[in-house]
Amino acid sequence: MPAGGGAMTLGSHQTSIGKTQVHITPRWIIEVLGLFDLDPAAADPRPWDCAAVNYTERDDGLQQPWFGRVWLNPPFDRYVVPLWIRKLARHGCGTALLHARTETDWFEPIWESATAILFMADRLSFYRPDGRRQPANSGAPPVLVAFGSDDAERLKASGIPGAFVPNNWTWRPPKARSRQADLFDGSAP
Repeated sequence: MPAGGGAMTLGSHQTSIGKTQVHITPRWIIEVLGLFDLDPAAADPRPWDCAAVNYTERDDGLQQPWFGRVWLNPPFDRYVVPLWIRKLARHGCGTALLHARTETDWFEPIWESATAILFMADRLSFYRPDGRRQPANSGAPPVLVAFGSDDAERLKASGIPGAFVPNNWTWRPPKARSRQADLFDGSAP
């Protein structure tokens, strides 16, 4: 947790304003991609299910066995999200909804293991546990990341606006991560 106690979001320099890291997936995404077998990071309460089986925070979805086709909309905390992504990458069957923070080290398992990425054309508005839409959008560009050929084909056929990128990329990991000047935090020369 950063100094001052504010939770960091998936962005490298943004602090979360809300009191929660629960951002419920818009129902239309699940309707387009089809019901999943497991949601290991489901909200409780939630207005709709994204999967047939839902693990909540109380169940500790990271410690539970994963099975079938997984839907992953993890808690938006940059210190925890890499654990969820790595587990989905090892599982190899499912789709994750994330911010397009391609420069972060937590995105590396995606570059290494994803079958396809859909860079969505528009920012999303998430939902609250009572089913009401959040008043503001997510604040960052979203991606849907497919692990496994079935999920990649579903993303490709979904008709969701954006750029569908199948994994024909070459991932060149950085030699070492170093602190680079950030134009927004006053450290730039």
